[in-house]
Amino acid sequence: MVAPRGTGRTSQGRKRIDIAFIKDPARRMVTFSKRKSGLLNKASELSLLCGARVAVIVFSAAGRPFEFGSPSLDHVLRRFAPLPAGDEDGLGFPDDAIYGDEREAVEVTARRVKEVKARVAEEESRMAAVGKKVLGASAGRVWWEADVEALGEEELREFARALRRLRDNVRRHADKLMLTPASQPTTRRQ
Repeated sequence: MVAPRGTGRTSQGRKRIDIAFIKDPARRMVTFSKRKSGLLNKASELSLLCGARVAVIVFSAAGRPFEFGSPSLDHVLRRFAPLPAGDEDGLGFPDDAIYGDEREAVEVTARRVKEVKARVAEEESRMAAVGKKVLGASAGRVWWEADVEALGEEELREFARALRRLRDNVRRHADKLMLTPASQPTTRRQ
């Protein structure tokens, strides 16, 4: 069933507008904002759906730039509008050199990440072994009462660090308790 005209409708819905300059500044600003968002969304969708390299720059009437680039605006501009070879800024590399350098940098970073992850895994494994040895030396007591004679040099270093952290935490907690005034009764009995 179709609602009769003029009954509670607050918007005009979607309707075709003439493509002409909008004279009212308020309407022009609203239209710019909505159409700009739509344009940048469409550029993003095109990039995601098709794997296309997209660069869009839109300037408002006030000269404020709005941009979208996939993978980045700079990347697309360098790829499709390379700077001249005599550029004084040192950015005017030939296209292949830019991609070669970027690819190499990404590969170096990926190798470093892999190496760091391996070192982190080794350290976690080592610390787990130290923890087990310390817990084994405590023979059912709390960890700080462990038999230090049963620990090796490496375990003793970690044990000493853990004890220092425990001492510092206890001091901080004790200092906090000293600063907190003791609760005093608010009423007296007579």
